[in-house]
Amino acid sequence: MYGTTMIGTLAAGVTADDVRGELKAWESARQVPGYMSSHVLLGDDGKTIVNVAVFESKEAYVALADDPEQGKWWAEHYAPLLDGEPRWIDGAWVS
Repeated sequence: MYGTTMIGTLAAGVTADDVRGELKAWESARQVPGYMSSHVLLGDDGKTIVNVAVFESKEAYVALADDPEQGKWWAEHYAPLLDGEPRWIDGAWVS
């Protein structure tokens, strides 16, 4: 398994329901081959967001990351939920 972890800061006024809605919309709209799951943590500080996404393989993840439609979706739907650019960590899941 392979995936990515995004660590960011929520934009002012963004709620857990906003994040949940965008994740559900993405899962419904994109139907990404090799995608297995996502898990989102909202920090106790009310600002920090950690989103992990799990894929069957590195190839499946890279295909999504290189897809211009994904870039467009990100810019229109998820990026506005954040205050600034997030940090990304890609790698293999060990469990």
